[in-house]
Parts: sequence; C-alpha cells; structure tokens
Amino acid sequence: MSTFHYCLNSSTIRPAPLLEKIRIAGSVGYAAIELWNDDLDAHLQAGGSLGEIRQALDDAGLQVPTVIAVHGWLGSSGPSHARALDEARRRMEQAVEVGAAHIVASPAMESVDLSHSGAEYRELLELGRRIGVAPAMEYLGFVASVYTIDQAWQIATEADHPDATIIMDPFHILRGGGSLESIAKVPGEKVAIWHWNDVPDTRPINQQTDADRVLPGDGVGPLMQIEGLARQQGYSGFVSLELFNPKLWERDPEEVARIGLDKMQAYFAT
Repeated sequence: MSTFHYCLNSSTIRPAPLLEKIRIAGSVGYAAIELWNDDLDAHLQAGGSLGEIRQALDDAGLQVPTVIAVHGWLGSSGPSHARALDEARRRMEQAVEVGAAHIVASPAMESVDLSHSGAEYRELLELGRRIGVAPAMEYLGFVASVYTIDQAWQIATEADHPDATIIMDPFHILRGGGSLESIAKVPGEKVAIWHWNDVPDTRPINQQTDADRVLPGDGVGPLMQIEGLARQQGYSGFVSLELFNPKLWERDPEEVARIGLDKMQAYFAT
C-alpha cells in the first residue's frame, strides 16, 4: 500500500509570521511545509534573508515540496509574456534558495486559448530546469482556463517533458466539476503533491471559494474514494493540509496545525 507523508501548507495558518509557521510545522510533527512566494517577499522586505529561512527549515527538519506560485505564463503573449517569465524566473530562484523541489504553475483566472498550452508549459519547464526547480501544473476549480484534472493532464502530456507533473487537490476536483475517475489517469510519479482538505455542505460546491474549505473529515467530500484513487495511482509522496479558512486563522496557529495533523494521521490510518 502506498505510504503518504504529512506536509503543512503555510496558508493554513496564514496570519502567523513565516519563521513562526516553520517552527510550528516542525514542532507539531510535519515532515514538510509548502511556502508561498508572497511570504518570502514579505520576509525579505522586512529585512530578513532567504538564508534565515533555509536555516529555520533545516533546524525544524522540514522539506519543501513546493513553493507557490508562478502566474501569467499561460495564454499570454508579447511583452506581458516576457514579464511573466521574468517574474517566474525570480520566483523560481527563491524556490531553489529555500530547497524546494517544485514550484506551482498556476493557470490564468480568465478563459484563454489553450491550443498552445503544452508548448507554454514546456517553456516554463525548460526555464525551471535551467534554474533547478520543476514547475508543477495546477488546475483551479474556480477559474475559467484550467479547472479539471483532464485539462491539466492534457497540458502536461502535450508538454512532452520529463519534468512535467500536476498538483492534485480534492477541493479543486470537486469545485471544477470533473470526474473523480480522472485521478486514476495520472501516474503517481507524475503528481508533484496532493493537497488535502474537505468541503462543507453549507452551500453548493459550484459556489464555494477557498475560504469554504474545512479540515479533513469535517466536511462531506468523498475523501475515501479520492484517497483510494490516489493510492491506485501508486502515489506515495506528501499530502499537504491546505486551507484558507478565516475561522481557522482566528485560532491559535499551533493548535490548528496540530489538529490538522491529528485528523490526517487518523484519517489515513483507517
């Protein structure tokens, strides 16, 4: 049976300062933490350094599966595309400095022409290979461009590049309206990371936003079926607790991180 390893996406305890997020993740017992470029930038703007962050990660014994994220690369052209790649390069260099294996390649919010998306993703992958980090294709259930596994996997396949991977996420699978069975189309080694979360029954899934996400087991998502399909893929990497819930942000961040890890450990042990 595939073995999963536990990661904390730092968005789950967003109000905490970056170094505190890292300390919490390590002290609670996570093996890894996902970082955000916006947090890295804020730390630098406050007079800190990426070296401090790397040292904090080493002290906490944490891996960094991904840094989040690069934008604007998909469906753009001309000067705007060049600017997007310049910014992607900067963010990739940050990711390398903190030891990340992947950086998340986010799709456009608006509808774009996807006929060249494989080539655009390949361009990003080539840039990442030169810098030392692999961009992972993301689908987002609430955007108008790439919102299903099938779309993301087609882009990754058309890129025809050994570093191509995608991000998996229960919320986005359900929010985007794609088939759960599409999970099994993607080999486990082609999944950069599984984000993990649940959805409530407070309103229809096609109206939900990131803020609606709840802790695993606190919602009504078909997580058992999703887990089974993930195992069927042969996936054995990190499952990362990724929430953007303002109610959780009001609570003690260490308590939230600990409860989240307890829920994931109990869930995956059943």
